[in-house]
Amino acid sequence: MAMIDLRTEIKEFLSSRRARIVPERAGLPAYGGNRRVKGLRREEVALLAGVSVDYYVRMERGSLTGASDGVLDALASALQLDEAERDHL
Repeated sequence: MAMIDLRTEIKEFLSSRRARIVPERAGLPAYGGNRRVKGLRREEVALLAGVSVDYYVRMERGSLTGASDGVLDALASALQLDEAERDHL
């Protein structure tokens, strides 16, 4: 039960932080004027964090198992997390 709750928390945390950043704020061009998602696409977060799209998707689905400190730091930077959010991640 606790594992499911943790996965849900991770998913909601990462997707909500991704949603609040527009591509221009992240230094990316806004391809395709009509975006289906608010904020960054998963592919854009993966690019900014230097990880594969598949790896980021697994993380956003709640699987942070085995993620190194370096990957978590890169993800925190890509999502422009503040200090409290970094600690939470």
